[in-house]
Amino acid sequence: MSGLRIVGTSALCLAALAAQTATQPTESIPRPDISVRVTEIVVPVTVHDRDGNIVDSIQPREFHLSDNGKQQDINTDVTYHPISLMICIQANAAVEAILPQVKRIGPLLQNFIIGEGGEAAIAAFDHRFMVKQDFTSDADKINEALKKINVGSSTSALIDAMDEGVRILAHRPKDRRRVLLVMSETRDFGSTNKMRTLLYDAQFANVIVYTVEMSRMIATVTNKPYPGPGPLNGLPPATYGNLPPGVPATPTSVMQSGVLPGTNADVVPLFVEIMRDVKSIFVDNPAEKMTKATGGQEFSFYKQKGLEEAIQKIGSEIHRQYIITYNPSNKDEGGWHDIRVTTNRADLKVRARPGYWMATVN
Repeated sequence: MSGLRIVGTSALCLAALAAQTATQPTESIPRPDISVRVTEIVVPVTVHDRDGNIVDSIQPREFHLSDNGKQQDINTDVTYHPISLMICIQANAAVEAILPQVKRIGPLLQNFIIGEGGEAAIAAFDHRFMVKQDFTSDADKINEALKKINVGSSTSALIDAMDEGVRILAHRPKDRRRVLLVMSETRDFGSTNKMRTLLYDAQFANVIVYTVEMSRMIATVTNKPYPGPGPLNGLPPATYGNLPPGVPATPTSVMQSGVLPGTNADVVPLFVEIMRDVKSIFVDNPAEKMTKATGGQEFSFYKQKGLEEAIQKIGSEIHRQYIITYNPSNKDEGGWHDIRVTTNRADLKVRARPGYWMATVN
């Protein structure tokens, strides 16, 4: 008998997860079987006006959502859901000059992101993933955990760190907003997981990803050895920033090099290639890909003020989003499902996850 494998939220699977024995974040959390028949897709939606200001006065009836071009019956939730925030901070030798700024963001996290009833967990990563503080609402514990982050090796396994953060969030209660905040450089050096696995896990767990880029320009002032292309990392040339020699600048290759105009239509072809597990696919800037895949946003900073402003903007957005849920009427369609969210007002810009992957299995 055939079934469906879907990247989304399943009441059945979540119930099974909840029934499992609670585990500590430092343990290896097994990925659940995501072959399901009944699915609820969760779509956080951010609305901006022409000036880039967040709009939170839209009535639920004004939203429309299509799945592969088919209009869906949707539920738009405007009630407050407490936040579960997983913070992953790069802590390798390349960012030694930046870490002192990052260690001072504890009060900002509490005031602008975590909010009432919220909780946060802190992790650092180089080639390892190190949980410094399990989920807590205690501001003092969060601050102490940030202070304990120390510089590690020269490696930064970004994809592995994001995947571990997502899998930890997948075990938080269903009624909480699951948010992954990654503070790192944009490139990966040393991960063993694939981008495809990370996308599956994030979309299945309904995690929205925000990234704050640690500027490589600042990192260079430390004069620390920085991992670059070569046998030291054991990684193929496609892992690094420039297009491999001989690759023509086609629309696809330019997109893969990180030049993404920002609309759903622009990023979908790359996501489809990733989910199909195309061999040797060039995935530059996995942090950017994750924000676009989940409906989050990227930020960067050079000075402490810029970091503080980024945290404030992320908090403002998270707490003013609309949450749309729906049970797809076209679950029999395998492959990529394109999500389009619109409002009745043509002057507004809507940002949401571009879609999800569903594969028919026997």
